Amino acid sequence: MNRGGALLGWINSWGRVLHFAGYALAAAASRASYTPATRAVTLKQIYFTAWQILPLFLLFAALVEFTLIRVIVSVSREYGIADYALDLVLRGVVLELIPLLTALFVALRSGAAIATEVALMHISGELEALERAGDDPLALEFVPRVAAAALSVVALTVLAGALAIVSAYLVTYGLSPWGFGEFTRVVGKVFGIPTMLGFTLKCMLFGAAVAVVPIAAGLEATSKVKSAPVAVLGGMVRLFFVLGLIEVVSLAARYF
Repeated sequence: MNRGGALLGWINSWGRVLHFAGYALAAAASRASYTPATRAVTLKQIYFTAWQILPLFLLFAALVEFTLIRVIVSVSREYGIADYALDLVLRGVVLELIPLLTALFVALRSGAAIATEVALMHISGELEALERAGDDPLALEFVPRVAAAALSVVALTVLAGALAIVSAYLVTYGLSPWGFGEFTRVVGKVFGIPTMLGFTLKCMLFGAAVAVVPIAAGLEATSKVKSAPVAVLGGMVRLFFVLGLIEVVSLAARYF
């Protein structure tokens, strides 16, 4: 009985996440949702989500990328597949690893904070007060966070990807300009239009998940303050699951 109740609660919880995700994404895609007030909140959220962490994130990305690229290039040369090293770097590091690491970085930075903020707003009755005042909490509070998270993940991923491409050239060819022609040929082959469309879609899904799942978790908090940590923890667990699922589906769509 307890197992059945737990399973039912798990299903209901995911159902609420999916319901809110559809509602929030539909609102985020509507131009009517972006009033001057919501645009101001969106810019504020982008500042906190991306701009404040930019130096630390780029340093972290540079260290991880340079280390991985050196390892891939060295191992490729050791096993006689150096001709494929750059292709492996671009596909494995730039297209797969960087978007996931960026989403995890933003999730750790903002995911728990968003869930906590929404939970406290729900507990304090602030969301209900907005509704009584004739304002839509979804448009005023939630849509800006979803839009800001999606834009932040895409922007940070592009910056980290550009940094990885530069690092790949330096590790492979050093400061010599003679490898530029071959390098651009491989880059053009890897980053075709279908690949870039899939890459952009994955980044947008990562970014939306970073905000949608924590917001849905925060709304699950009850009127008791003690329910906030439980809601936040459950939201973060679901968020990491969703990010992993998006990555697995992306890999399956690309390579199967």
